[in-house]
Amino acid sequence: MANCGSKADAGVLSHLVSSAGRQGDTGSLRDPAWRYDGNAGFQELKAEVTEVPAPSTEDSTGCGELISIGEPVSHRKADSIAGKYGVWMQDPEAVAPYGGKMVWRIDTVGSEVRQLFGYEDMDQLSKGYPSKVLLLPEPVESTGATLYRGSLYYQRRRSRTLLRYDLASESIAARRDLPHAGFHGQFPYSWGGYTDVDLGVDEQGLWAVYSTNKAKGAIVVSQLNPHNLAVKRSWETSIRKNSVANAFVICGRLYTVASYTAPNTTINFMFDTATGQGKQVALPFRNKYRYNSMVDYNPAQRKLHAWDNFHIVSYDVRLGHQ
Repeated sequence: MANCGSKADAGVLSHLVSSAGRQGDTGSLRDPAWRYDGNAGFQELKAEVTEVPAPSTEDSTGCGELISIGEPVSHRKADSIAGKYGVWMQDPEAVAPYGGKMVWRIDTVGSEVRQLFGYEDMDQLSKGYPSKVLLLPEPVESTGATLYRGSLYYQRRRSRTLLRYDLASESIAARRDLPHAGFHGQFPYSWGGYTDVDLGVDEQGLWAVYSTNKAKGAIVVSQLNPHNLAVKRSWETSIRKNSVANAFVICGRLYTVASYTAPNTTINFMFDTATGQGKQVALPFRNKYRYNSMVDYNPAQRKLHAWDNFHIVSYDVRLGHQ
């Protein structure tokens, strides 16, 4: 991991994280690395796609097709290079000892990324005051981690191994290889960054977005068992993973982002796992800071979380049905 601060800062972190990987309370200590800042059949999609008609209102379950995404709201900016790329998360189904307001962040620049920072709420995140620092037992690969039911789910560096790290016991609760998944630069998103495996959560549970040699680089989306990480069901789509900047799942539908640098881009493809059908769409999406390395959905908040060129941002989303 890149150096996040001075020798004094390193002393603070060594005080917070014990050799067993347990965390300590930091009280009012300020996080020095941050500052407040109020294939045939493949579809090589372009951003210039005719916009589809807007669907109507949500269904009775609150789920539906994505119809619009709001403007990005900035919450925080990183000072050091370690924060150019990262992932930030809130648990949509939080369990003790941490609540749903707790914010977790991983800076993913570096070769040995293991620190997981926790903040009591968004206010403390914006001010730069972590209340927890956990040292993960296995290093993290890129920005594809997610949180669900008290566990951090992530890809182990340089492998197709998925890990479930239980936050309460501070230990690995499950590990399993994602069958045939490309890793460490085989099938990343267009921006690179070893983004071969992207994990996410929606109203239906835990998902993995990746590709395989059999799929020849097309996106594969699989629903996972959150307890043991076994694949429950998989779908192969018709869009190349390296032709899109990012992807997320909402209500069992996969959506892809056209560009990570264009300030005004689109959500350009949707694949519905309920029907096994995909289609082009054109929903406006803004990359305010022009290097968006992470986009994930939080079903409890009905928001997208993103990490855009050092900036932690969120977007409101609106769902409907046809």
